[in-house]
Amino acid sequence: MTALVLIESEHGKIRQASRSALAAAAQFGDVDAIILGNEGIDAAAKLAGVRKILHVPALKSALAEPTAALLASLSSSYSHILSAASSMGKNILPRLAGLLDVQPISDVVKINDEATFVRPIYAGNALATVQSSDTVKVLTVRGSSFDPVAEEGGSASVEVLEAPAEDGKSSFLRLEQTESDRPELEVARVVISGGKGLKDESNFHSLLEPVADKLGAAIGASRAAVDSGFAPNEMQVGQTGKIVAPELYIAVGLSGAIQHLAGMKDSRVIVAVNLDPDAPIFKVADYGIVGDLFEVLPALEKAL
Repeated sequence: MTALVLIESEHGKIRQASRSALAAAAQFGDVDAIILGNEGIDAAAKLAGVRKILHVPALKSALAEPTAALLASLSSSYSHILSAASSMGKNILPRLAGLLDVQPISDVVKINDEATFVRPIYAGNALATVQSSDTVKVLTVRGSSFDPVAEEGGSASVEVLEAPAEDGKSSFLRLEQTESDRPELEVARVVISGGKGLKDESNFHSLLEPVADKLGAAIGASRAAVDSGFAPNEMQVGQTGKIVAPELYIAVGLSGAIQHLAGMKDSRVIVAVNLDPDAPIFKVADYGIVGDLFEVLPALEKAL
């Protein structure tokens, strides 16, 4: 069997979530990777365990329709087609599954065999073991559940592919990215997240960033904080945001709605800071501080 993995690059490097998808794909046999645009090709060719890189320079943006059509045209050569469970993967692979008339399996956290997979259901409150009889299995995998392949050690060949003709249903306008020296939120070892209890955007940044700087942490946010304009969408943690499972998760000023818990409750150690002793976040926290975050965070930053 041979698997094909749609990988993503950022600033010339392959994203760690994509390297985790490659590690998952290696359980099926040989692994090929496909990358769009002209960024990250050299880095992709060096990835450990990759047999071949399929390079599509004409697709400089990951428009869902042409990318899904391209993957569908390649599907007869592969038993499994995977990507990380990122916004890009979740946008493209369901469309691919529709074109192939197969059932996509999302957010895979464990692979039992080539046809049997484990994925969370009910907002992460239960795990379902599912089996697919489709000829081609289409999967998105949760990056935090698989150790990524090494960035060095491989010497994959590179094959250039032509992009399919655009159907005119969508067009690429521009890409807006937030520049940050912080670790990727999905794969960070430490995450500190803020909620609506921080009251405004100024407090969100002035209180969380000093602590994050000292811990080398990524910064996340609850949906309420994002909806209130405290933080951009890419910082949202939760069922409708990013799924994280760091070694340490610090939840500040957020109540712990079930949608947020679905995105972080697999963290190894959870620390909660909230003024309300009955906040749901304390039910999943390993350590809790009932107190005013405007006093606790400066004290924590000073102690660090």
